Amino acid sequence: MDSWVRFNAQSQAKEKLFRAVQYACTLLGYTLQKGGTGSDLLTKVKQLEAHVSLVRKLMRLGNSAEALEAAKRAIHLSDCVLRLCITVSHLNRAMYFACDNVLWAGKTGLLPKLDQTKWSQRSFRYYLFALILNLTRDAYEIKLLMERESRSGGAKGAWLSPSAPPPDGGEQPQSPASQFPVLSPAGALSPRLQQELRLLVTVLRSNPPLLLDLVRNVCDLFIPLDRLDLYRTGPGFVGACGLASSVLSLLTIVYPWLKLKP
Repeated sequence: MDSWVRFNAQSQAKEKLFRAVQYACTLLGYTLQKGGTGSDLLTKVKQLEAHVSLVRKLMRLGNSAEALEAAKRAIHLSDCVLRLCITVSHLNRAMYFACDNVLWAGKTGLLPKLDQTKWSQRSFRYYLFALILNLTRDAYEIKLLMERESRSGGAKGAWLSPSAPPPDGGEQPQSPASQFPVLSPAGALSPRLQQELRLLVTVLRSNPPLLLDLVRNVCDLFIPLDRLDLYRTGPGFVGACGLASSVLSLLTIVYPWLKLKP
């Protein structure tokens, strides 16, 4: 069992490393194209990107089964929101990997008449749905932790609120900014919003796995949005986001405690 876990972790690390190389090539190709570099070097970079992408598809041939197994495990979670988000996310990932396997067969010539554009769009739709559910799960976890933090620090939070009196019953000191007239209500954040932002920062700083998962999902989100023409950002931005999320994924493999559970 331990040997299988190590093998699986090594396979994931290799796939994430190839992913980082692929998106680094995307970013490098965009930079070379903008800089007017010779076409020969640009062609080689794009060929390397295509080869690495094909190798990644080969390495992910068994990922659909793993995603289905993960969905089966997620069904038994006690929290209904987490159970729904994680289970459906894994099911979408399974469909995404299945479409990716079909694309690999088309690119290698096993399915020469395959409409690769249609299958690529289909795979990115499943990928987008999975990311939306992942972000929903992140938002739900943040909400729970903020409520818990707010309850545990209720007295302190009341003192931080500008409308609450000080604990000793004395007068609340005025800040220098309060001595000047407010030019526009929209120019300053409300005290309630300021308190919520402070609470959000506290929660994210004290939960690195949640912060890392949130940033990684946000970075990944721009990839299917661009490929599906829902929100065009360009190959440079997509390459940077893909490279950043790949590095963050590698961190969760090198340091397993950074991986969000369950």
